[in-house]
Amino acid sequence: MHDIATSSSTAASLIGWWQDAGVDVFVDETPVPWLERAKPTSKTTSPKEARLPRAQAPLPDDLAALTAWLMTDPDIPEAGPTARRIAASGTQVAPLMIMIDMPDANDHQAGALISGECATLFENMLKAIGEQRSSVYVAALSPGRPVTGRLADAALPRLAEIARHHIALCVPKRLWLLGSTVSRALLGVDDVASVGNLHDFNHAVVNIPTVASFAPRFLLENPAQKARVWADMQALIKGM
Repeated sequence: MHDIATSSSTAASLIGWWQDAGVDVFVDETPVPWLERAKPTSKTTSPKEARLPRAQAPLPDDLAALTAWLMTDPDIPEAGPTARRIAASGTQVAPLMIMIDMPDANDHQAGALISGECATLFENMLKAIGEQRSSVYVAALSPGRPVTGRLADAALPRLAEIARHHIALCVPKRLWLLGSTVSRALLGVDDVASVGNLHDFNHAVVNIPTVASFAPRFLLENPAQKARVWADMQALIKGM
């Protein structure tokens, strides 16, 4: 019994010494490739591979399919949750297509683009050129409104690509762009610099006379600019 107790005490003392020395793994005389075991068994993704963008799927080539896609696709930049997106409205074969940058803050509750106070002004503008909501087609560059209240510049090329395709499928006789963001994205010009001018929208085989003008919400805040918009409207209806 004494020998056993002595042996146990000696072993415990030896183990304690090794622990104090920092040894916490028992090894035998056979070499073990510890570093090899630490290497991951699956292929890792290099930083270069991680930065590769996912290939964009072709846009729907049918107008009904495109409008449905705009309401559901999660990869449309700045569009946000599908439940808060606003669909284009009006007559899809209308001679006049109107495009804004994005829904206003109250449009989700109203369920339509250009609602509230902006709606009254917008409908009066349409009336002045002999149109009404049901006779035109109204769409947005982005079907959703980002929390910042503005579209990021980095998102504009993709949104413009989608919008050009949208316009090409509608093939309107005239195009009316409301707001500086959408006019810069589609024409490369600012609405302030293009008042009263008629531009050409070119995409594939489509060539559409286009006017870039102030958005209704801008006019509500800057009523003195309404006279300049009248010049846009004259250019818009010329030849319609």
